[in-house]
Amino acid sequence: MIMDSIILLPVLFLILYLNGLSINMYFYTIIPNLLIGIWYNIYLPKKYGGTPGKLIAGIKIIKINGKPIGWKEAILRHSVLFILTIFSVIVMIISLLKANETVFNSLGWLKQTEYLMSLAAIPFMVHAWTSNIWIYSEFFVLLTNKRKRAVHDFIAGTVIVRKVYIDKINEVMYSEKNDNTLD
Repeated sequence: MIMDSIILLPVLFLILYLNGLSINMYFYTIIPNLLIGIWYNIYLPKKYGGTPGKLIAGIKIIKINGKPIGWKEAILRHSVLFILTIFSVIVMIISLLKANETVFNSLGWLKQTEYLMSLAAIPFMVHAWTSNIWIYSEFFVLLTNKRKRAVHDFIAGTVIVRKVYIDKINEVMYSEKNDNTLD
């Protein structure tokens, strides 16, 4: 997670810079933001078994049966965050449609954000609460089970493992000896 955040920082700074230029720029960055999120959090894990940060850290996402994840697992793992992201986009669009371009352009970056949040205060608060509940539930579940699986792992039927153990996991799970005992 930390490594992925570092990797994505340049993209984040570019988007923050562009969004600060004008209200219209926010609209122009919505679709690219969503596509980057889908590519990074769904496509890359499906294709390579993890995000770049996970792969650099030497870990991979696999199904609980030891096999590589497919589209279903990649989508399910990211589904709750994607729904929260869509909710955030809707709230931001509501704010942007209410915003005054002159007022927005007269403000600094932080004040622009505060201004937009003030235009849809309750929906922003609901988004903040639901996001926090999700994040804290992820940590709680992760810390309270032996395999260190988060909620999204249970939803998708996945587990994170060190790459060096994948061959051993498959050997143990799918050896001829184990196949005979499953009958």
